[in-house]
Amino acid sequence: MAIQDIYPTALRLLGRTVLVVGGGPVAARRAKGLLDAGARVTVVAPLGCPALDELAGAGLLDWQPRPYRSSDVDGTWFVQTATGDAAVDARVAADAEAQRVWCVNASDHGASAAWTPAVAIVDDVKIAVNAGGDPRRAMALRDAVATALHAGDLPLRRRRPSGAGSVALVGGGPGDAGLITVRGRRLLGQADVVIADRLGPRELLGELAPDVRVIEVGKTPGHHPVPQSGINRILVDEALAGHRVVRLKGGDPYVLGRGGEEAEFCRQHGVEVEVVPGVTSAVSVPAAAGIPVTHRGLAKGFSVVTGHEELSEVPARPDHTVILLMGVGQLRGSAASLGRAGLPAGTPVGIVENGYLPNQRVTIGTLGTIADQAEAAGVANPAVIVIGDVVRVSPFAPPHFKTADYGTTSPNAPRVPAR
Repeated sequence: MAIQDIYPTALRLLGRTVLVVGGGPVAARRAKGLLDAGARVTVVAPLGCPALDELAGAGLLDWQPRPYRSSDVDGTWFVQTATGDAAVDARVAADAEAQRVWCVNASDHGASAAWTPAVAIVDDVKIAVNAGGDPRRAMALRDAVATALHAGDLPLRRRRPSGAGSVALVGGGPGDAGLITVRGRRLLGQADVVIADRLGPRELLGELAPDVRVIEVGKTPGHHPVPQSGINRILVDEALAGHRVVRLKGGDPYVLGRGGEEAEFCRQHGVEVEVVPGVTSAVSVPAAAGIPVTHRGLAKGFSVVTGHEELSEVPARPDHTVILLMGVGQLRGSAASLGRAGLPAGTPVGIVENGYLPNQRVTIGTLGTIADQAEAAGVANPAVIVIGDVVRVSPFAPPHFKTADYGTTSPNAPRVPAR
């Protein structure tokens, strides 16, 4: 049988009677697949493996514990042989052929009237691969295609309306396209409409199909062209119009990202919503500069804040890391507030601009000097500010920042690369 002789198709076996001849593990796997397709499965075999026994014991199929008879093919829609005996399989296949019933002959793929492909399911897509009668080759190809679909590397987006729309709040990470989760990337590839933030992985927007609508709702300090109430309304209106909507956000939707408000608004209006966690910039951007937010002997916990007024509730100790998001504009006041709360002026401070991006830049100073340093260097958002002794660990920290426990840093110390 040449591959050119194959006419690919799919069988709907829901409620139809099918026959499996054989009782070993292969027969059990084939019977399970047919059951999953909704078929009414009859198995004929003198003996059965434990998996087949389990299926029969659960009442999922009719097991006839006896040798095969030609009359078993009567009234069936589809036959699968898996006895391990080529002569028996050939007899079953011949009986099926005589009654014009499609039969997969597991003993002789070349003489088989039908082949069972390697199958995988991703969402509502079923992938079936035939590979010239080479099952391991078919499985390898199937797995490669399924992996690409899971990763969003292949177009899984529906082209026909699918009824009700939905919303996915996707955390895109700190900006580098490689830091979005696999689930987030996949949903983005399925989207009809993308509601995009300014700080999300913008590079991925260029990979969308031309007919995917991108609605920009990015905010900058003091400039919110689309207020949060408007964003909420867009999400719901687009979903109610039957679209798959992805709200692509920077960082994580639930870490100071108003994801909770957006999810709540969607649910209040009967819209299905999924939240996909992202790599929050509060932790990942300091890591890009070699700064852990906790570190044995230096810090056991951390706080993440965005506003100057929130600092009064933060422990003012060098061993408790304080992370300020989008805090460059209020840096001088924030440093003064922490100083008044008792944090020493010599507490290390690190600022990481554009974390993980090609233009990443790191500025390191102390609580008493950092505001002047940032102003002189022209530090600007997006930036993450880290305050606490953990900054000493960074390879960007000057040698005198190192404690006796951590040795010294040479001028040629390795740097964490910006990607």
